[in-house]
Amino acid sequence: MTTEHEALIVGAGGAGLWAALELARAGVDAAVLTKLYPTRSHTGAAQGGVCAALGNLEEDHWEWHMFDTIKGGDYLVDQDAAEVLAREAIETVIELEHMGLPFNRTPDGKIDQRRFGGHTRNYGEGPVRRACYAVDRTGHMILQTLYQQCIKLGVKFYDEYHVVDLLAEGGELGSGGRAAGVVAYRIADGELHAIRSKAVLLATGGFGRMFRITSNAWSLTGDGVALAYRHGIPMQDMEFYQFHPTGVVGLGILLSEAARGEGGTLLNDAGERFMERYAPTMMELAPRDMVSRAMYQEIRAGRGIGGKDWVHLDVRHLGRKVIEEKLADIAEFARVYQGVEPISEPVPVQPTAHYAMGGVPTDLQARVTRDERNTVVPGLYAAGECACVSVHGANRLGTNSLVDLLVFGRRAGRQMAADVRGTAMPAVDQDVADRVRSELEGIRAAAPGEQASRLKRELADVMMDNVGVYRDEALLLEARTRVGDLRERYRRVSVADKGRTFNTDLLEARELGYLLDCAETTVAAALARRESRGAHAREDYPARDDANFLCHSLAYRGEAGPSLRYKPVTITKFQPRPRVY
Repeated sequence: MTTEHEALIVGAGGAGLWAALELARAGVDAAVLTKLYPTRSHTGAAQGGVCAALGNLEEDHWEWHMFDTIKGGDYLVDQDAAEVLAREAIETVIELEHMGLPFNRTPDGKIDQRRFGGHTRNYGEGPVRRACYAVDRTGHMILQTLYQQCIKLGVKFYDEYHVVDLLAEGGELGSGGRAAGVVAYRIADGELHAIRSKAVLLATGGFGRMFRITSNAWSLTGDGVALAYRHGIPMQDMEFYQFHPTGVVGLGILLSEAARGEGGTLLNDAGERFMERYAPTMMELAPRDMVSRAMYQEIRAGRGIGGKDWVHLDVRHLGRKVIEEKLADIAEFARVYQGVEPISEPVPVQPTAHYAMGGVPTDLQARVTRDERNTVVPGLYAAGECACVSVHGANRLGTNSLVDLLVFGRRAGRQMAADVRGTAMPAVDQDVADRVRSELEGIRAAAPGEQASRLKRELADVMMDNVGVYRDEALLLEARTRVGDLRERYRRVSVADKGRTFNTDLLEARELGYLLDCAETTVAAALARRESRGAHAREDYPARDDANFLCHSLAYRGEAGPSLRYKPVTITKFQPRPRVY
């Protein structure tokens, strides 16, 4: 079955919905394909806030936000992108407010703001109140608000359509071809649909499910990043994966940085507020990579709670009113998942795999690029966590994920609307879905072999243990071998469910292939980067090396595995200097 739309958006999180909104406002025939119901997209899991230098409670400026973003990313951030982020954050947050998002309010009716990790006043002097928030459900409110606006404007949604391939005209996307649409698998009945389009936006989120302990939903399997990779687009900066300090022990479910923004502290087994040793100025509000490493160092030194691999998050001193009014979801997660009452007990926490700084390379207009010269792939765009603009560099600051998807989702929609005007609909062959159909049917019809669930568990174990908060050459070499073995075993993957109706068994097997693509590029890029920068901490190379590694990695797919190339970081206003807090 073949149909067409002027523009297609893959993914219904914040980036995809805002892009759809801009296309609808421009009168473009656009559609959103999502493997979930839209309001179940992972943007809804973001809790603490969205940063914008509104200055509602104290002096603040977008230039300070820009600097914090660059310093937080350990100077791997493209500074022209950071300027766009910080400048346009202000207007996007105000526009969201005008759409009806129910932000918390100050007594005089302005949007309330709180502190968040790495966000400072006057270029690092101390914490600043910059995070605009709706209790601790900010992402959920953003998702609901944008979805309501899209429904009002009549945006077409293909709910529970799993995009399984990208279409191209005039050659592969990585070698001069133009994006021409997608192939989507309708989950309800297993039918494949080829949909032609002049423009395709990838807004598919991250790939945290390649780790054992993660805050990411089951659906975050790197679909968009891997599909672009399979068509010749490189993955950029895949060695940088953020671990959030405060995940529910054993599960990884996030306890938002909002708790520390409101004044929560981290305690070791002796009851010490140990961040004094690691970030004396910012304490618990240092960037996430630094806090996660500090926690690991306390645990290694035998100061984890009861000698175990976690520490305590303490919000008891904030009082019942603050906890119930500003940290309601965090408190409920502690009660439900840990049996802990945060009003009277400290909460056990440990680092959890949280956010991909790397992904599909793009320019400032969200257009996908394919090489170190930033050559644009016609008709292909990316925004949100699956994209690498690069606005987060080696480590993302808290709340900048929501800013990223709003600012660059909006930019993507506007650029797509401009680009489709006067552009002809691409031509695609009638048998365009045959290749991916053969791949899927090969898995469905395979004789009993490897179980996708078992391979996925083994992948998550090796990535967590060998490519986690700390890395070294021996661990990474072992990871490369084990991920390679898993890829070989994946060739024999089979499923028990041979049916077509809601065959999640088949789709999870397909998703495992995407995770393997993401894992092998992460390992390859981490092995090659012989320095420590941001979230990439090499114990055998503990220093940052600007002489050799102030550059972005580009991982290209090859028969023998990923090959790496590099491109320079854009530096405009702030020269690299030591990153201390």
